[in-house]
Amino acid sequence: MTIQWFPGHMHKARLEMEALLPKVHLVIEVLDARIPYSSENPLLAEIRGDKPCLKILSKSDLADDSMTELWLDYFGRSANMRAHAVTTEDVPTIRRIKHLAIRMLPERENKQINAMIMGIPNVGKSTIINFLAGKKVAKTGNTPAVTKSQQRVNIGDGITLYDTPGMMWPNVHNPNSGYRLALLGSIKETAMDYAEIGFFAARFMLDYYPKQLTERYDLDEVPASELETIEAIGRKRGCLGKSSVVDIDRASRILVTELRQGVFGLLTLESPEIMEKEKAETAAAVAAKNESAATRDARRKQKFVAKQKAKRESRERR
Repeated sequence: MTIQWFPGHMHKARLEMEALLPKVHLVIEVLDARIPYSSENPLLAEIRGDKPCLKILSKSDLADDSMTELWLDYFGRSANMRAHAVTTEDVPTIRRIKHLAIRMLPERENKQINAMIMGIPNVGKSTIINFLAGKKVAKTGNTPAVTKSQQRVNIGDGITLYDTPGMMWPNVHNPNSGYRLALLGSIKETAMDYAEIGFFAARFMLDYYPKQLTERYDLDEVPASELETIEAIGRKRGCLGKSSVVDIDRASRILVTELRQGVFGLLTLESPEIMEKEKAETAAAVAAKNESAATRDARRKQKFVAKQKAKRESRERR
């Protein structure tokens, strides 16, 4: 599945971020703890350059604790970067963000700190801002792209937060990342196909959490395929149409919705090891696509030159 969802306000947000960045001392990027790699916007890395960066793994209460520790360690090994996991069920984890920001900028001791907070849609950025400010200053919601414009928020301790709209990037080249983003609600529903996402979710559960899958839907055995999984869920939940045929779309929506809600327990959909593997595969696929495009352009150019040459020779013979 190819994800292409980049509304006009997101392009505007990027331009505003780039204009504001010279005034910013620290970039805070909010990620979904269940998909730290897929929710990391490559455009944001490009925009912030070498600015100090604090990665916030939100919704960590829905993620596998052991995997979250792996990700914190992974990000912590990068220069000029720190990582911190938070949950709205434990407000002190959010308030500690201020202390971490101050510690990352010892040269700004007793001076004003300007921090830009970034993140893709629906990672909980606005909720975090509201807790840091101690009041509701940012709109929140379960649908992506709630925040539409930039705002400045004083969160105390000499820190000013520049809130930015949740921003996707024009093309998600890694298909697995596209599925994960859609599965966890970072893509607007009109830009995705529930059946496709349902099949991806089914394959993930079969590969990594088969016991939780069978227990949740009271299945006698682990299904052999994604389609069998969706059909089994559909029969258990009464998603039947004419002639008792399972409605794949309805059954897929049930699986996707329940996985988003965390009813299967603590799940993380990717690891640093998976990330490195998929990064390499994606880079190779993009390079091959670019090479193919370059070859097609070269052939078109040769064809055009040959055609022009033939026309000249034809005129000269007259």
